Amino acid sequence: MIESIRKAYNASFTESHYAEFLDYISAQYNHRPSFRIAETPVFIPRALGQHLFQACEDIADLICAPNFKELTQGSIDDIFSVSKESDRTLFLQMDFGITRNEEGELFPQLIEVQGFPSLYFYQDMVANAYRKFFHLPEDLSHLFGGLNSESYIELLRKSIIGDTDPKQVVLLEIEPHTQVTQIDFLGARHHLGLKIACISDLKKDGAKVFYVDDDGKRVDVKRIFNRVIFDELMQRNDIRREFRFKHEHDVRWVGHPNWFYRISKYTLPFIHSKYSPETRFVSDLKEIPEDLQNYVLKPLYSFAGAGVILNTTRRDLESLAKPEDYILQKRVNYIPIVETPDGNAKCEVRMLMLWEKGHARPRIINNLARLSKGEMIGVKYNLNKTWVGGSVAFFEGV
Repeated sequence: MIESIRKAYNASFTESHYAEFLDYISAQYNHRPSFRIAETPVFIPRALGQHLFQACEDIADLICAPNFKELTQGSIDDIFSVSKESDRTLFLQMDFGITRNEEGELFPQLIEVQGFPSLYFYQDMVANAYRKFFHLPEDLSHLFGGLNSESYIELLRKSIIGDTDPKQVVLLEIEPHTQVTQIDFLGARHHLGLKIACISDLKKDGAKVFYVDDDGKRVDVKRIFNRVIFDELMQRNDIRREFRFKHEHDVRWVGHPNWFYRISKYTLPFIHSKYSPETRFVSDLKEIPEDLQNYVLKPLYSFAGAGVILNTTRRDLESLAKPEDYILQKRVNYIPIVETPDGNAKCEVRMLMLWEKGHARPRIINNLARLSKGEMIGVKYNLNKTWVGGSVAFFEGV
């Protein structure tokens, strides 16, 4: 999207450098990610970057509002509600599809918002790998607010570990060694020294939570960096475990689970910004729009695009057993603007944010980009395609 940089990058790109780049990433933690890593980063021009920053501020206005918890109380079912909820989220992500506005400017449109951690560790590592192998201009940055990689990791350490012994901090997942995001867990362990644990590894002693280390010793858990997604947990009745989210625990949540629901697709109908497409709960529709081809139907409680209907019909809406569990969102027309050797790619940018203790608002600290040549962003829409997949954006003038 910065033409001169794009042309120079594409002209100098070689498959051998790309292979070395992938091998380098795999060698960092002796793990090759199962997701596809794109051949290129994304280059964000100053004007689009300013729109992305302003979009995040506009949406954060709602999340920072005094009545936000009251507004989103309906998002939390008693089945999923966890005690000791924090006053605010620690982690915040906003996904934007890149399109054009009526003036022809590159313009972000909100796709999703999530109060849950993303690939904070991996994204810094992969950005540095792109720099190492593809010699990017020094005046572009993937980090914000004056952060460099060292201060960025220290910020994450302060927020996740704090003054706790790292071995008493657990990154909690379901079978973490099988997760697509495992490389981020390994990065967290590498930088912070925390324990990666499956939910089945945690034991209970009254309200105390502990695990048994490799030497057979009990280690009491003081903090849980939660990466468990309840949608997946609800489908895994095969896992034998003592730890239950609904029980009272003498631990501190690093990213309280309730925020996964409070800041989610449930939030979208309450956001009113030029950066957010019209979104309504299906149950609130007074009439079905005539131009349904311009809308996308999404279930509130799903993850990674599951259940999304792109070509929505009247029958789809009328057949919903629980319309209150669905939203109808105006379709975002992603523009294929990233030039690649075999056709342009569409782009989605996720702004990674952190709401630190003592700060009035969350701040943007990093980003994630995804490239697609299919109908949607995602693996199944990009099979056998190149110059697509996970990436990172480098911003001009930050």
